[in-house]
Amino acid sequence: MTREEPHPGPALGFMGFWADIDAEYELRYQEWHNCEHMPERVGIPGFIEGRRYRAVHGSPRFFMCYVTEGPEVLGSAAYLAALNRPTPWTSEALTHFRNPVRSLYRNHCRVGFAGGYAPYILQRRFDHKADAATLAEMVRAAVAQDTSGVLSGTLSGGLYEVDEAISGIMTAERRIYSGGPGRQQYLFTIEALDRDQAEAAGRRLDALVAEGASEINPGLYWLENRIQSAQLRRPAAAQQDAQAATPADTRIPERLTP
Repeated sequence: MTREEPHPGPALGFMGFWADIDAEYELRYQEWHNCEHMPERVGIPGFIEGRRYRAVHGSPRFFMCYVTEGPEVLGSAAYLAALNRPTPWTSEALTHFRNPVRSLYRNHCRVGFAGGYAPYILQRRFDHKADAATLAEMVRAAVAQDTSGVLSGTLSGGLYEVDEAISGIMTAERRIYSGGPGRQQYLFTIEALDRDQAEAAGRRLDALVAEGASEINPGLYWLENRIQSAQLRRPAAAQQDAQAATPADTRIPERLTP
């Protein structure tokens, strides 16, 4: 049964980064992102998890994202310090980003199956004449109408709205890749176990939002890597400092839209 998960506190923050990568640098990029960048970012206070996806077809080829305890984490002193002090490897990797778009969001709703592994994420970045509450009902409907046989009931979905103030902050990293936030105000996500299931949900969503929608940017991606803050290996001293500074996080989402 489809059900909405209540927010266990303030709305989650969400950073989405879409980009193509120079073909000759792609393996080096994946090594950097897996082995240095995601662990570094997920270790920042307030970060819950990071993921990287690859496009099923088309461009942008890669989608990178982070979930945080709240939108304010994405404008925190700790995160901005990391953005303004890139490592040598980060400084190198970012020069190979092409067509980059990086937007910071506030979550409005999360609906559907709670927890578990979902390797596909379908997205729609868009503008709309309707308000966020009306759009939230649309994603609820798209998830609730899932009729994918044995997979029925395993979808999850979410609605996000851009935080323009923090998305527009200039940082040292942004100066390297020369990108900025996207034009669209909203982001729909639907996570699925199966590609056909995800695409069918996308068709339902498109029909629901068609009237009043503009600047629609679609995407379908499969999961390459995922790191949660609770999984990080830290030196003993760092573990003690982290435990003293913040209580244990019990809200690790199994999906971006738990």
